[in-house]
Amino acid sequence: MAIISHITLGTNDKARSAAFYDAVLGAIGFERLPKPPEKPLAYENAGGMPTIYIYEPEDGRPSTWGNGTHVAFVAESRPQVHAFHELALRNGGMCEGPPGPRPHFGDTYYAAYVRDPDGNKLQAVCYAPD
Repeated sequence: MAIISHITLGTNDKARSAAFYDAVLGAIGFERLPKPPEKPLAYENAGGMPTIYIYEPEDGRPSTWGNGTHVAFVAESRPQVHAFHELALRNGGMCEGPPGPRPHFGDTYYAAYVRDPDGNKLQAVCYAPD
């Protein structure tokens, strides 16, 4: 059983976010769920939780990101970490740390960090050995 139901990230441009998240989350096995156009974007991996929601703020104010926060997604392989990073940069994201080992987090910890076009910080991490 998943212990997290969903994660919500804000956006100021739903179409731009759709292109970004379709590519980036697609690289690590997520698929966008079919939703009516007025609903937020939603993504799941193999139909399971957590669901990732991308919302325009309900209060009409601009979306902002949290300094010191990020969402880390598990990748099954190091090539998936590379694809996540590369696709993020090709789709309007910014590099916050290129793919590579992070031995201070563990012997097999291999990760990449990016920001989406709205500034939300994301990570792909693989725990599998080479």
